[in-house]
Amino acid sequence: MFENGPLYFKHAKYNGSLPTLMLNPNSWTKISNILYVDAPVGTGFSYSRSLEGSFTSDTKSAKQSYIFIRKWLMHHPEFFSNPLYICGDSYAGMVVPIIVQDISDGIEIGHKPSINLKGYLLGNPATDRHAELNSQIHFFHHMGILSDELLESAKKHCKGEYVKVDPSNVQCIKDLQAVSQCTAKLNPSHILEPSCGQVWTPKCKKIIRDRNLLEKNLCSNLISLPPIPLLKCRNYGHMLSYYWANNDGVRKALNVRKGTVQEWTRCNLDGINYLKNVKTSTGYHLSISKRHYRSLIYSGDHDANVPFFNTQTWIRSLNYSIIDEWRPWFVDGQIGGYTRTYANQMTFATVKGGGHTAPEYRPNECFNMFKRWLSYEPL
Repeated sequence: MFENGPLYFKHAKYNGSLPTLMLNPNSWTKISNILYVDAPVGTGFSYSRSLEGSFTSDTKSAKQSYIFIRKWLMHHPEFFSNPLYICGDSYAGMVVPIIVQDISDGIEIGHKPSINLKGYLLGNPATDRHAELNSQIHFFHHMGILSDELLESAKKHCKGEYVKVDPSNVQCIKDLQAVSQCTAKLNPSHILEPSCGQVWTPKCKKIIRDRNLLEKNLCSNLISLPPIPLLKCRNYGHMLSYYWANNDGVRKALNVRKGTVQEWTRCNLDGINYLKNVKTSTGYHLSISKRHYRSLIYSGDHDANVPFFNTQTWIRSLNYSIIDEWRPWFVDGQIGGYTRTYANQMTFATVKGGGHTAPEYRPNECFNMFKRWLSYEPL
């Protein structure tokens, strides 16, 4: 509803009625068949019939997704021969590479049905959370938010570690407080967009009282019951999604099983039992690369949550040679971003002006990027 699907919400003041849906002219479903899966279990309208099934993790969620894909194909054999790409963005960067490896392992040992796996796509993907958080200071400096002097002082006193800071390192803490003063009021999902505050459901508000700052950040810019965000804010549409998805008529049309999910919400931290048991997914990318699968890794270049700096760093760490050097790519005669391709069939692309979920901010550019890559054309 907010990125590459066939519909989106009309951005209009909420009047108490069902929010209006519009056709998305840049839907990726125009050029591909897409299965949108609520994962891990407990997100969206997904649920588990057993207590055991509700406990999941990075690796278990990947395994559950693989099982789902196999079951779905068994029920829809007409899609057996279709090329399959696994896609996701944000935290899916930790899980999608595992799903791809699980499918690849299944192919090698002869699991049925045989899956025509071709590769994967990831947008602004979380890959190594510590490294990503640590790279934010360089991103902010690059974007003109931090002065040269402050960056150099932080580098000197913090010695490259800006996340797990020694509390006795007073000068480092002082520098990072100065960094925070410069960045705290920014919208980390897109640093040029207004910071509209944090609006949560009652569930998120309870979690924030009980849990740590990281989980608080995960709830940021999601959905809300009143107070209603400003109409100019992007999260106004997120609020509309709450009223839409919790409408009985909508649920009936979507064939949501009655009684399975009491309240749909974009923030469900208290309803999900999830273990983050993968520190970094870089090793999975390396393993997949050796199996010759294609990949497209793209980054909205104004996202501070997962800075494109760090994405480029882990891609370089795979140590594959460049076969198509850094260059601009174009849409309608204008630069859409910059790209390069590696010998492991991995294409990296920035999306100029994009945020954390790039298709949400630059739908036309991302549609053309996806269309060209899917057709084996240069971006």
